[in-house]
Amino acid sequence: MTTTPERTATTAEESDRPPVVDLTTWQAARDELLVREKAHTHAGDAIAAARRRLPMVEVDGTVEVVGPDGPVPFLDLFEGRNELMLYQHMWHDGAPHQGQCEGCTIAAWHLRDAVYLNSRGVSMAIVTTGAWEEVARYVAFMGYTQPWYSVHGLDAPIGGEMGNLAFFLRDGDRVYLTYSTTGRGTEVYGPFHLLDMTPYGRGETWEDNPDGWPQGQHACWYWRTDADGTSTWGDTSRPVPQWTRPGAGPVDTLGRHGHHH
Repeated sequence: MTTTPERTATTAEESDRPPVVDLTTWQAARDELLVREKAHTHAGDAIAAARRRLPMVEVDGTVEVVGPDGPVPFLDLFEGRNELMLYQHMWHDGAPHQGQCEGCTIAAWHLRDAVYLNSRGVSMAIVTTGAWEEVARYVAFMGYTQPWYSVHGLDAPIGGEMGNLAFFLRDGDRVYLTYSTTGRGTEVYGPFHLLDMTPYGRGETWEDNPDGWPQGQHACWYWRTDADGTSTWGDTSRPVPQWTRPGAGPVDTLGRHGHHH
């Protein structure tokens, strides 16, 4: 059996790749990183423990949201379970499908089945501020089967600002908000942490990479592509999953806010 000699990547052709070493050397480096990873895991456990000790806020569970069966009380989203995970999807009123939020598309695309959450007594739903007639067409186009509801005109925490991942607890007919997060706090879904494990990461400029690595692009650059699969946020692009949907052809405009981007 031929083995690859230990060497360091120094040539121009190899400067954008990790150095090549033997398995023993690789394992030693990997074990060193594992110490840091375990510390990170334990820190996360401690944060989760603190999260479980947060106080909570009572909300009105009789507030009506609109779904495929018309107006229903927010309490119905629990589907008889005691816990609810709610993704609050941003919405651009009047925009075509390709003009809806890219980041929220990632969330909805990756939260398509709650069977494991359900087995732990947790229901899942997606709400958005769009009018139900628009939302229903979008849900059908995307092929989503998870529960969606319109919270048009409602205040926070059920309505209001979107782009959040929120959790609620039910005690009989009483409902409480226990936790909410937004921004990078929502990275628990989607491809982000998996990309972090790849050699080139997310390919974003803010990342700390070795010298010579491929130059990153702006954050979120890979969330939209054109019909040829080229990442772009131009007028001919769509959120990436939309290209798997029937009839998702090239477009003329994103259709958001009444002007081209």
